[in-house]
This record gives sequence, C-alpha cells and structure tokens, in this order.
Amino acid sequence: MRPNSWRRYCPNRWATSGSGEHVGGAPPRRIGRRGVPGMIHFSQVYKRYPNGHEALKRVTFQVERHEMVFLTGHSGAGKSTLLKLITMVERPTRGQLIVNDQNLSRLPVRRIAHFRRKLGIVFQDHKLLADRTVFDNVGLPLVVAGVDHREVGRRVRAALDKVGLLRKEKLYPITLSGGEQQRVGIARAVVNRPALLLADEPTGNLDPGLADEIMRLFYEFNLHQVTVLVATHDPRHLTSATGRVLELRGGELVRSGEENRV
Repeated sequence: MRPNSWRRYCPNRWATSGSGEHVGGAPPRRIGRRGVPGMIHFSQVYKRYPNGHEALKRVTFQVERHEMVFLTGHSGAGKSTLLKLITMVERPTRGQLIVNDQNLSRLPVRRIAHFRRKLGIVFQDHKLLADRTVFDNVGLPLVVAGVDHREVGRRVRAALDKVGLLRKEKLYPITLSGGEQQRVGIARAVVNRPALLLADEPTGNLDPGLADEIMRLFYEFNLHQVTVLVATHDPRHLTSATGRVLELRGGELVRSGEENRV
C-alpha cells in the first residue's frame, strides 16, 4: 500500500496528523475525548420479541466518538440484536437509543435509509453480489445514494487501495479468497466515509493469519477518527484488544470496560 493512501482516502474529517503509522504490536489506543457527544448511547434499553423472548435487558453504555470497542458474549447473548438496534433493523421495546446524534426511537421510517448511509456495516458472510465485479460491489452504496459517477470511481479506487485490492477491481467475488472477499466487504462499508463502522463477527470464517490482517484494518480506520464497534467471540482478539470490551450475558451487559477508559 502506498504511504500516502490514508491521506488520499481520508481527506478533511479523516485526515491524520503526522505519519499515522505504528511499529510492531497492536496500534495505540484511540478513545473518545471527554466533552465530545457520544457516538452510541444506550440507556436502559430492552428488546423483547413477540414470542416473549427478552434478547436485551437494562442495557446501558456509551461509546465515545473515535473510540474502538469490542462487543463479546456467547451465542445468544444478544450481540446481533444489539447491532440490529443500532442499524435500525429492529427497534427497542423500551429505553433510549441515540446513535450519531439521532434518537432512534423517534426516527421515522422514511429517514432510516438516510440514517444508514452514515454507517459502515461489515458482515461475516460478506454479502457480495456474485454477478457484479469487485468495483461494482464496492461502489453500490454510492450509486444508490446518487453520487456522480466520476466521484464513485475516485472513492471506490481509494477504498480498494486501502484494503490492498486495487488491482482486482475488475474481478468477480468468486475468484477471490475468503480474506479478499472480506476486504471487499470492508471497502464497501467505508466507501461512504462513515463516522461509525460496525462489524458482526468479521473474522469468524477466516484462519488466524487472515483474521489478524482484517483486524488490523479496523484498527487503522479507528486511528483515523472512525468510531469502530466489532462484535467478536475470538478470544485472541479480546485478549490483545487495545480498545474497550463490552460483554453481554443472557441479554444483560455484565462488563462495560469503563475501568479501561483514560
């Protein structure tokens, strides 16, 4: 990757000071600054499904802007439900949920699509379109948003350059490895330059080496002022995490990582 790729990819709001590079080990922590309104705020949030199952109970926490946070918990703990609330796939049964200054309990249906354009979402299974090239997959959010085609080309190539796939823009997903497909998914998630990047088990289908490579990309985005929330059950990443760790158990938040704040 060329040394100036971050500056080209992150103009203005995402610009970095200095080289922005780190040497060896995990990157330094980037935590939200005190006094800056939080990016995600849950206050006594409950989610009960029609069958009576309470997926979340009394969940309260805040993620600061520019913070790197990991969300963990066993299968069925409520991780996916929590992410669905943030992305407006589901609405809370009770409680207050504010994301990027939007009170989601008051957000009308007609505004949901616009709200999601400010989010970047990375899935475990990539969700790439098999009949579209890498370029087209990454550019799809921009096309849907009505961005000029020349700007689409510039942004897509900058995003692909960041994840190391610029030379594969004309290929189809089926020709790529699992790690490469995940990097295409990440490029698609960040092509809109979101303030908040969410990832749901992004390394679950990858071997340890590729998983570490993908996680390094999330650290890099966080170092350039993107708020990152990663749901994972991988103990290796949680043990070496330089961000805060939230833990769900039976739908309740049992660990908020507040002791790790500085």
